[in-house]
Amino acid sequence: MLCVQCGTRSNPCRCKVVGPTVGLLACAVAAVVEWPIGAVVYIFRHMKGRRIMAHPVNVVYPRVSSSIPI
Repeated sequence: MLCVQCGTRSNPCRCKVVGPTVGLLACAVAAVVEWPIGAVVYIFRHMKGRRIMAHPVNVVYPRVSSSIPI
């Protein structure tokens, strides 16, 4: 699995490969842990469960992807 993001201004070649790929893998690992927990929490507290299930996409992927500039 390889992710390529072109058109960025964070490096001279304007393409990122490592950051988005590692970000996607980190998102998948976080999702495996957080989605079942979020589903159980959703039964009792809907908004809290939704926030837990959205955490990998809204927080983990952008932080990991933007921290690696290549």
